[in-house]
Amino acid sequence: MAHDDTIPFLDEPPQTPWRIRMHESNRRSRTFKRIVTFSALLAIVIPFSLLFTYFHQSSGSSPEDLTVILDVNAPKQPSLPPDHTTPLNVSEHAVQHSGGPVVEVEPIIFSLIMFSYDSASEGAILMKSVLMYSSRPVEFHIICDEVARTYLERRLALVKRPPRNIVVKFYDMPMSSLRARIEREGAIASDHSAGSPGLLKLFIHEVLPETIKKSIFVDTDAFFISDPALLWQQFESFQDQIAISLPTHGDQNEAEWHYASNICSCVMLLDLEKLRNIRLMDSKVYREQDLPALSPPAFTAMYGPPGPNGHYVDVKLGDQGYWWAIVSHRPEILQHLSYDWEVSSCLVSMYGTSLGQDDASDSDELSHQIHTFNTAEEGHVIMPKLVHFNCLNTERYHEWDGWSDPNDDLGRAWGPAVKYHAGSKWLWLNLPPHLYHLNTSLSIETIYDVKFLDERSA
Repeated sequence: MAHDDTIPFLDEPPQTPWRIRMHESNRRSRTFKRIVTFSALLAIVIPFSLLFTYFHQSSGSSPEDLTVILDVNAPKQPSLPPDHTTPLNVSEHAVQHSGGPVVEVEPIIFSLIMFSYDSASEGAILMKSVLMYSSRPVEFHIICDEVARTYLERRLALVKRPPRNIVVKFYDMPMSSLRARIEREGAIASDHSAGSPGLLKLFIHEVLPETIKKSIFVDTDAFFISDPALLWQQFESFQDQIAISLPTHGDQNEAEWHYASNICSCVMLLDLEKLRNIRLMDSKVYREQDLPALSPPAFTAMYGPPGPNGHYVDVKLGDQGYWWAIVSHRPEILQHLSYDWEVSSCLVSMYGTSLGQDDASDSDELSHQIHTFNTAEEGHVIMPKLVHFNCLNTERYHEWDGWSDPNDDLGRAWGPAVKYHAGSKWLWLNLPPHLYHLNTSLSIETIYDVKFLDERSA
């Protein structure tokens, strides 16, 4: 725009409305201002003077009574120790009933299997996620070798001020002890990469003591993104005959696996007491006592009698192949577990779920959801609560190259969650010192002379 020389030069900017109002205010009478100020002071001082005189003239009154009269509805606050800035609370692990004793909250009990540095590296992330999200006390019963135990102990030692009680029990088991139990069964073997430790999932009820009546099992290559108490509550829906709950996949029809992909043993709710009572797995100890076990007729029905080498032939997917035979032969002991607790990267491709689009509706999610047709979850929106990163062909899923590949669909969808949970520090599980007034602790015990149930009953 060309400069217009006809516009007069202004010595100062034009008056703004707020500046004009300020000048008008300054022209008000000073006498009037003094009157207003004095009146306001009298309005404040006189009522307090009258109240003060009244209480001093009243018999039995004290200055403290003034606080009560002025705010009769104010709740009484507890006095605080000098090192606390907030009122003390009853431990969140207990419920206090009026006039009754403090009742402890039932802990969430996990049974985990970790043999090797790699499995402990993954399992540590799983355990950390449990402690990050759990609203209840937690017990970990970990069947492991010395390498895994050492790895976990180093990290658990960093948790000194837990917000809830934590109990960790290591069942330090030599591989020879596990192989001996498999040999006493007599006919099972595994072609799965998990090897013998994978078959141990069939014997969890035999390793843990009879005082532990139920537990959650989760593979080490998974972690929670929600409160595990919600999963523990699923036990409440068990009917009398139900002994196990795991995800079922009616759409996975792989004949070469004897359809064992119809289930996933990666996450299981185990009623350990019922599994003991039905004598799930066979043993020469039981055969000598003429005590029948559930599994032999189930295995024979699906795989035929043991082959020339004494083992069942062509059993696929490790322990899952045997679990499939068991629940196929005795379907009344099985209850389906929601896919919310088994969002897997393997055959079901996380069901098409991913991070992002935080305002997505039910219809948005259903529009790209996959692998639910002809299953118990058809038409239901999958709400991921436990994510499972299997079939990635790597020793430790959290170090998979795909997480840093911008062109990988799984990496884009879930990579940030993996990075956060793997990188979150154990130290961060502690309460700040000034808030640690709960009677909570982390206890660790190692059991070395581990005996299976068949040995204990011999």
